Amino acid sequence: MDLDRDMRDVIPTGTSRDSEFLFGRMTEVTLGRTRPGPGRRILDVAAGLGQDAAQLASDGASCIGLEPSQRMSQLARLANAPGHGLGPTFVRGWGDALPFASDSFDAVLCKGSLDHFDRPRAALAEMARVARPEGRVVVAIANFESVACRVSRTWDGFREGWLGRELPRGRRHYDVPHDHFTRYQLGLMREQLGEVVEVDCVEGISLAWGLPGWSRVVERLPGFAADAALQVLDAVAGRLPGFADVLVLAGPPRRSATASE
Repeated sequence: MDLDRDMRDVIPTGTSRDSEFLFGRMTEVTLGRTRPGPGRRILDVAAGLGQDAAQLASDGASCIGLEPSQRMSQLARLANAPGHGLGPTFVRGWGDALPFASDSFDAVLCKGSLDHFDRPRAALAEMARVARPEGRVVVAIANFESVACRVSRTWDGFREGWLGRELPRGRRHYDVPHDHFTRYQLGLMREQLGEVVEVDCVEGISLAWGLPGWSRVVERLPGFAADAALQVLDAVAGRLPGFADVLVLAGPPRRSATASE
């Protein structure tokens, strides 16, 4: 794992309407599941540049952002330098060895990062350990068995195998990036999180992101029609999370699973 990386190799240089919708909804749902507000103590694991920690702090929560990369931690502190009001606190540390006492937080979240961990089960156990018995553990992760991944993979296989077309090389959106350790889909995420958390929320976010031609269709639609299409598909994803582009799972910690920690 490259602990000194920044986000320039991760954030795309361009944006599209469907991408903005996906990432906006992912943030909205994930942070909402932590139930932020005054008096709440929340831990953001793998906080990156700290945007989510800053949002939670602006909602009144006392938020700590934990990040293993020294460079990212420094950038987060710079981006969230004290101004008006209290901002988040940033700590350098690893998700599988959280430097906090048990039962310390009302909520612990990990958004879009668990597949970067080489010991995800250990990290999830740590998140459950530091969450209070009535607290929440919230995990959001990309679904590599989304309907868009399945259709795109099948379509590319048909074009290469049956039509004999030579497609451009490089990573496709359904391929696991080189800096990921785990290829998550709903069954695996539910299994791993369920070992240490009483999962009571499973929600899908967005549908069709990465589907061939979908982004161009959305861009060509009138604004109101594009928004309506994205919202309808998002509603379907919420009911059929196995097909969704992003998965959000949450619940209180299993005390029996963390009692020995």
